[in-house]
Amino acid sequence: MQNAPIRFDSDYLEGCLPEILDELQSTNLMQTPGYGEDEICAEARSLIREACAAPEAEVHFLVGGTQTNATVISAMLRPWQGVLCAESGHINVHETGAIEHGGHKVLALPSSDGKISAAQVKDALAGHSADPVREHMVQPGMVYISFPTEKGTLYSKQELTALSQVCRSFGVPLFLDGARLGYGLAAPDCDLTLPDIASLTDVFYIGGTKQGALFGEAVVFTRKDLCPNFRYAIKQNGGMLAKGRLLGLQFRELFRGGLYLRAAGGAIQKALRIREALERSGYDFLVRSGTNQQFPVMNSAQIEFLRRRFSFEDWEPLADGRTAVRFCTSWATTDSAVDELIASLGQAAGL
Repeated sequence: MQNAPIRFDSDYLEGCLPEILDELQSTNLMQTPGYGEDEICAEARSLIREACAAPEAEVHFLVGGTQTNATVISAMLRPWQGVLCAESGHINVHETGAIEHGGHKVLALPSSDGKISAAQVKDALAGHSADPVREHMVQPGMVYISFPTEKGTLYSKQELTALSQVCRSFGVPLFLDGARLGYGLAAPDCDLTLPDIASLTDVFYIGGTKQGALFGEAVVFTRKDLCPNFRYAIKQNGGMLAKGRLLGLQFRELFRGGLYLRAAGGAIQKALRIREALERSGYDFLVRSGTNQQFPVMNSAQIEFLRRRFSFEDWEPLADGRTAVRFCTSWATTDSAVDELIASLGQAAGL
């Protein structure tokens, strides 16, 4: 293991936060009702509602992000409907056609920074409504965004408010993928809060898998009447854990005492150290990100040099022959790993 690469290729490789592991161990032999109907899950739901300032919200726990996206979308759409999203959206490019497998088309909109605008969504919804042969087309029935986006960018409060207004004017639900939600909220240039997100979206989820939990995502329907039979959808999609308390326990710990945002903030600080080092060394960026994902542009010699010691992801080939790569930090990234990467980035800059 001494020569194993230092990994910056993902933000969910480690196990879980020590506080969560302690809770899992201390409750290992506990006997509770199954399927998320225990007191631990009830307490976790209460803490999430309080953090969202949404006392009427419905909160459900699932295992992973793809399962969550597929379950929410299939539960809320009619068979003839599809979901609008950015062309780089996770449901469009990274989930093996899970949405289409469930019988719904992903309706991708062009985007250079991972975001879609209220104007784009309005044009798509109004255009469909005005189409004289619309019954022959897939009807846009939902809008999907992610926060942060797959390119590490953030929606501002103004942008999210505009999207929310368009969706509500057309009676279309707005769904926010929050697999990395804490990393977005902890970013220094974020002007949104968790209560803002709860008030401006119809359904969103709070990611645990990438943010210190062993596994798990918490789906929040901001009104009880949005999807009253969602537990049927969870069961049908294989997401209803018999030992449901294992999910509730992790979110109870994440939202007890501010651990969720505190752990995310540590990852952001380390990512910004990497970004500052990249800037000092003269690297270009695919996009400017203030989150735990950084996207510098490198030539093949630089990439080859860095891969001798670090694992990171090739993200996007560019027309000039260079490649945008992605470095991720997480709640578990160490200062010493960041120090070593920064030193190597400086060495690679002149190649």
